[in-house]
Amino acid sequence: MLLAAICLFAAAAVAGTFLAIAILTRRKAPMAVALIHGAAGAGGLGCLALFVLLEEDPGRPGLSLLILTVNALLGFYLFSHHLRKKAWPKSFIVVHGLAAVTGFLLLLLTFFGF
Repeated sequence: MLLAAICLFAAAAVAGTFLAIAILTRRKAPMAVALIHGAAGAGGLGCLALFVLLEEDPGRPGLSLLILTVNALLGFYLFSHHLRKKAWPKSFIVVHGLAAVTGFLLLLLTFFGF
């Protein structure tokens, strides 16, 4: 389950990087990529939540789940800007990306046993 979450979050990271570059360079962010980013992130969260629920001591994966869940809420806020065709709050995009990297690194450290 942890490997599935890592793979889904990796896919979300690729799409998210594409979106962030497009937005920060003032290009149009394709809706399809935004939907793929959100779907992969949601799937990763679901897999991670199942993994954490089945663990006796969630530890780092539990912390990662907390970080990524709060980050998903920020992602919904950013997606609302996309839907309303409003200006993107660039500082939130940076925070969203940094929080995602933090949560993802915690998962990788757990997976590789560090």
